[in-house]
Amino acid sequence: MGKLRTSPPSPQATELRRWELADPAGLRALRASLHQALTGERLIDGQRMGEVPELIVLVATELATNALRHGIPPTIIRLLAADDALILDVADHDLSSIPELADTRPLGAGGRGLQIATAVSLQVGWYATDRTKNIWASFARR
Repeated sequence: MGKLRTSPPSPQATELRRWELADPAGLRALRASLHQALTGERLIDGQRMGEVPELIVLVATELATNALRHGIPPTIIRLLAADDALILDVADHDLSSIPELADTRPLGAGGRGLQIATAVSLQVGWYATDRTKNIWASFARR
């Protein structure tokens, strides 16, 4: 299994928006609200997004799904901004596990959220606070 970088995101990042999910039923609303936060436009079913917002929404959905499936609720999703990057930070309350890249699972077996995040973002890392385990991914700010 692969290891993720252990560090918090940029300390200069400021929080733009925050969402809290208790179960997977909130994922659809998260996607729509995150799109609106990124573009200023309401997402209509079937509508295509620009590349960076689409990647951020994809990674948010993957990481939030992992947190809901394997962590302890609530899952907290934050959109942060730094000078040159947008940062997605997803937290759950399970401090007993360490996130690892699932590089040995067969295709179709699930568990690819972190691999997707590392493939489409600039950086991915994780850190723990006294109450949460956080995974973050950064994206070019355009």
